[in-house]
Amino acid sequence: MIARLDRTFAALKRKGEQALITYVMAGDPSLQVTEELVVELERAGADIIELGVPFSDPIADGPVIQQAAERALRSKTSLRTILPMVKRLRARTQIPLVLMVYYNSIHAFGPERFCHEAAQAGVDGLIVPDMPPDEAGPLKGPVAAAGLQLIFLLAPTSTADRRAFVSRQSQGFIYYVSLTGITGAKLLDVTDVRKNVEQIRKVTKVPVAVGFGVATPEDAANISAIADGVIVGSAIVKKMAAYQQKPEMVKQVAEFVRSLKAAMKTAPLHSR
Repeated sequence: MIARLDRTFAALKRKGEQALITYVMAGDPSLQVTEELVVELERAGADIIELGVPFSDPIADGPVIQQAAERALRSKTSLRTILPMVKRLRARTQIPLVLMVYYNSIHAFGPERFCHEAAQAGVDGLIVPDMPPDEAGPLKGPVAAAGLQLIFLLAPTSTADRRAFVSRQSQGFIYYVSLTGITGAKLLDVTDVRKNVEQIRKVTKVPVAVGFGVATPEDAANISAIADGVIVGSAIVKKMAAYQQKPEMVKQVAEFVRSLKAAMKTAPLHSR
């Protein structure tokens, strides 16, 4: 059976579109809101959804996502509560769901048990930011056995050898971090992103999605002219924070996502 992520990228390619990958912190402000948000974001045009797993000591997250993690931890969100939510979502949607999760949380759960339960719940892929592919040995076996896909990151500083190695290991898509720094920083130079994505494309057929620094519809349009996927995280989480505890929060976030997808559809197609 073709994996949901692969099927989604293939379907978008046939339509001449790029994937809009939206990130939300699971449990911010509650899992019930996250569940509603996933359904509404799909309606608004999201193609793939990353669910952040809150963690007390993140390495790559800027203040916006750190604060979201704190809110989610206050609502008692953990892997053990996120997986049942994913299972409930699977009765409502087949959109690909990817967990962005630090390895400590997986280790505490037990890698084999976690991968099995995640797949059973309906998770499609994992991004483990503190585990590069050369250190992912403990996870690769359980991931493969469960039928999950392991997505790895590349940075602007990655060497040619590193690009080739990570591209061979990554499944579903390659997460290209558009700038050195933390999430929420501003995207400055699209020329460099284009050059690096072209270099990655030379060594892989796996789709390349670009994240970090994509904050506006214009950013999304610019990146979608270069890459196979556009990842938007901090800008969405910031919008959620602005409407915390307000009944229109889900609607406002969905409208923002709708504007991102609309801008992407107007961008000139990249050649592949």
